[in-house]
Amino acid sequence: MADDRTRYFRRLDRLRRSARRWSVLAGGLGGAAAVLTPYAGLGLPDAAWAGAAGSAVALAAWRWVDLRALAARPAPPALDPAEAAARSRARLVAAVERLPVGHGVLAEVRRVRSRVALRGTSAGTQWARLDRAALTLAGMAPRLTGLAEPAVLEAAAADRSLRDLAARVASVERALRLAPTDARPPLAEAHGTLAAQLESGVAAYERLVVAAAGYLAEDARPQAAHPAADQLSDATDLLHGVASALAELRTIPLRTPTR
Repeated sequence: MADDRTRYFRRLDRLRRSARRWSVLAGGLGGAAAVLTPYAGLGLPDAAWAGAAGSAVALAAWRWVDLRALAARPAPPALDPAEAAARSRARLVAAVERLPVGHGVLAEVRRVRSRVALRGTSAGTQWARLDRAALTLAGMAPRLTGLAEPAVLEAAAADRSLRDLAARVASVERALRLAPTDARPPLAEAHGTLAAQLESGVAAYERLVVAAAGYLAEDARPQAAHPAADQLSDATDLLHGVASALAELRTIPLRTPTR
């Protein structure tokens, strides 16, 4: 994907080629008009030659003016390779997000990348537990409305906080492996405290997910029989009554009328 500097030089090159092309065309049409007009005398075709030559000359002049104006402006500075890569990545992510399933694909890619980054640390197990709980809650979130909606917002904030804490635990654990012997005790104590906080936070998040599932189950449980079941029972009783009445009519003997 081209940056501003590349687009600047591309536009400069296009204007230069256009100016040269119109200059050649203007020279050819002007020379033809200068030769053919005295040769055949003035007439309607000569007006067409002269008009085409004048138009080509004007367009060529405008192209050269545009070219000089653009060349007078300083070229944009070259992008840093890291910044150029970041811009290309952002454009690619935006293009994928516009696809029907792009958002889900990107979320899964980010999830896998984060899990791989924590592989080999004690935070990786807690991250996997948090991932499973978060996916379960995400499946229930559209139905957690009304009184349960604030809990969903709190869960989203807690998810971000716990993931940040997991990254901190992994960073401290990696630094602990490289620390000298005299610096390890305070670092190990800090790591233990953070790991305990992460474990208790993930457990609390899992309890929240279980409570949300219980809320959905109780909210969907009907207090009485479903209206459709009542209607079917009434229809069944009606059909039984009609069938009994027809059976009784068949048992009654028919009397022939006497005159």
